[in-house]
Amino acid sequence: MSLRCDQTPEWPLLHAHFSSDASQQDLRQSFAQDTQRFDHFSQSAPHVFADLSKNLWNRDTEALLLDMARHAGVEQHRDAMLGGQPINTTEGRAVLHTLLRRPAGLALPGDQITIAADLEQVHTTLDAMLVYADAVRADDAITDVVNIGIGGSDLGPHMAVLALEAFRAPGKRFHFVSNVDGHELHTTLRTLRPESTLFLIASKTFTTAETMTNARSALAWFAAQGGQVLGRPCAGPPTKVYAARAVGFTPPFGLWSGWGGRYSLWSAIGLPLAISIGSAGFRDLLEGAHAMDEHFRTAPLAQNLPVRLGVLDIWYRNFHGFTSRCIAPYHAALRRLPAYLQQLEMESNGKRVGLDGQPLPYATSPVLWGEPGTNGQHAFFQMLHQGTDVLPLELVAVRQPTHPLPGHHNKLLANALAQAQALMVGKASDEDGHRHFPGNRPSTFLLLDALTPASLGALIALQEHRVFVSGSLWGINSFDQWGVELGKVLAKDIEARLESGDAAGLDASTAGLLARVRGG
Repeated sequence: MSLRCDQTPEWPLLHAHFSSDASQQDLRQSFAQDTQRFDHFSQSAPHVFADLSKNLWNRDTEALLLDMARHAGVEQHRDAMLGGQPINTTEGRAVLHTLLRRPAGLALPGDQITIAADLEQVHTTLDAMLVYADAVRADDAITDVVNIGIGGSDLGPHMAVLALEAFRAPGKRFHFVSNVDGHELHTTLRTLRPESTLFLIASKTFTTAETMTNARSALAWFAAQGGQVLGRPCAGPPTKVYAARAVGFTPPFGLWSGWGGRYSLWSAIGLPLAISIGSAGFRDLLEGAHAMDEHFRTAPLAQNLPVRLGVLDIWYRNFHGFTSRCIAPYHAALRRLPAYLQQLEMESNGKRVGLDGQPLPYATSPVLWGEPGTNGQHAFFQMLHQGTDVLPLELVAVRQPTHPLPGHHNKLLANALAQAQALMVGKASDEDGHRHFPGNRPSTFLLLDALTPASLGALIALQEHRVFVSGSLWGINSFDQWGVELGKVLAKDIEARLESGDAAGLDASTAGLLARVRGG
């Protein structure tokens, strides 16, 4: 049975350790006192090198955190997830996103009896999707692919298509429409011709209001422009074939209930990415993610990168009290990574109650935010260096560029390295406080050798498992998202009131805004 982090014997020891020593740690002194600090707090994992040495912890801190994870049952919880046990307790489901990238026929210790059949179904769908993707990729008549979806049906594919732009099929343009705001769809449609456009509708339920509104409008535009539906499919669960037909699209590739939207890039939701980079590239993405899955499954806790990151997140949130984490990808192709990680972390772990439904006595998910370097340096890095709040920074850099322009990449990498250095060492000033940099500000540095489908897959899987670890320790269900439901329900009611003007039963603020929006 898993324990919550605060139920382990290490929890009070960590509080004592923080109060007596760690709260006053100075990274500059830590490096001076431990000449092996970089070697101890850096490591290689599949496709990712991580430097954790500029974080506000020491060997004793990490040892206590890892013992906490061990006693909390993180390893057993991990194995239960990978084996297909129904760890999504509020919905009574297994959590099977890692199955989407598991090689065909591979059995793991602890697999539930249904896993072999599930894996076979996964690969049947994958093979069919990739055959279709390659056919579209090779079809010169299709110049534009429009993905209509929202949440995980948009953020993952959008981020990945941009990240792997260097592998994109020539002659193909990719568009992503998620917002129900008609300006987004209208602006996209103005650039398209129906005879050369493929629409992909990405939805698990075919009831999501934003996606269905955009899908119907796209279909109406398509017909009004003289387009003909050619039987091109969309992505959704096999149980929703009737809904797809009702909207006007052909039956979908299969999706099932074992993975939520934010974990669905590896499934048929990844179809736009598969079209962009081809079946071989998509299989490389899956292989990179599976390599990280195996690292997470087999590496000892002290050398397990997702575990080390996950316990560091607990240390920062619940002991240092840091409320957010900034993501700074030093690669323009990763510009949508912060938005993707926002959903992954905050929808998974932004919960105030534990598995028993009772309020938790500690904080959970931090706020994630960010912007690519070096843009962020000219926007919010002022606050990171000299602001009143200490905010951990996570830099993601890529050693090899994919462009031929001389001089650019070394400048980019130099800035990434310099920012991490400056945050730590700071700078004293004899002039006045305006020029003083306090330093001792933490950062994590993740380095990819090259930005490829395999390395991107590994990077995403690393972040997924890190979120799992912190969620497991907090004793929450990282795989539901009930918090998104209430607003949807109320929006349906208010939409009807926008037509009728009826404000009966509304609070005064909403009633006043309703009248103002209606022009009253």
